[in-house]
Amino acid sequence: MDYVTLGRTDLRVSRICFGTWQFGGDWGQMDVERSTAAMRRALDLGINFFDTAQAYGFGDSERLVGEALKPEIQARRHEVILATKGGLRMTDDGMARDSSPGFLRQSVEESLGYLGTDYIDLYQVHWPDHDTPFAETAGALEELVREGKIRHVGLSNFSAEEMEEFEGTRPVETLQPPYHLFRRDIEDDVLPWCAEHDVGLLVYGPMAHGLLSGKFDRGTQLNDDDWRSSSEIFQGESFEHNLETVERLKGFAADRNLTVAQLAVAWTIANPAVHVAIVGARDEGQIEGTAPAGDVHLNGDDLRQIDSIMESAVAVSGPTPEGVNVAGCTLGRRISRGARG
Repeated sequence: MDYVTLGRTDLRVSRICFGTWQFGGDWGQMDVERSTAAMRRALDLGINFFDTAQAYGFGDSERLVGEALKPEIQARRHEVILATKGGLRMTDDGMARDSSPGFLRQSVEESLGYLGTDYIDLYQVHWPDHDTPFAETAGALEELVREGKIRHVGLSNFSAEEMEEFEGTRPVETLQPPYHLFRRDIEDDVLPWCAEHDVGLLVYGPMAHGLLSGKFDRGTQLNDDDWRSSSEIFQGESFEHNLETVERLKGFAADRNLTVAQLAVAWTIANPAVHVAIVGARDEGQIEGTAPAGDVHLNGDDLRQIDSIMESAVAVSGPTPEGVNVAGCTLGRRISRGARG
């Protein structure tokens, strides 16, 4: 596993970060024992970076991370890098963005409790809240840094212009945007801005939320409690067309003794501006399958051939599926606890 210093922070992290969105309920029912085993296996494979969020089940995901990594958190805290996100709250009408100082402070305290730690290595604003001045948000987070509750401040899903405004109050240390072979819009302005300002890039969705896993075909049926079942990315002609592209990528990957999932993840971190790729896993086998991408090095010819394959693909853009319009979603209530006995 390769490691990198995350932008202008002092965090030395694995190039593969274990993502835990799936522990919050949006991806269907989860099994606690299998999920815990996946995180423990990730440690064995050299992954020291774990990303979660308050909004992933409002306590469910953070609590599961804290329990799975409890030995390290309690006795060898330096061995794991914990990142979480805040700034979203559930209302009667669905999810709302709230990066006000009071709510962020409350959220940090709750996250510390769920994770079972005295400090959070990287705290990120999940989505820009345009009802709260960025200066107020940045000032509140700087205060939490001074108090030692968080070590570094990052943003998620912010544009270059929004980061520039935030930077006027305190440095933007990291950014977490969506990025994969079918979604490359951040290459136009976000990636150049981050490279210029030495911002640590940890990208999510490198496997296009499963589309690049190699496990989908035209007959794949997703459960109703999986958000992808209602996503346009996994329906219709565009989906079928992109499946053909994935088949071509499979052949290219196989010629290099890689799976298409490993190729997809390795492609994201081949970009010089990208430091880390966030990958999720429901069990040990899934993380064993993607972790090797952390030390795959694609050369210039590889990247040119991949670009050629992708020329006919249908690009993915817009707020779906990374948006926050989840009214009516029972976050955090789909985790299977039967495995606990």
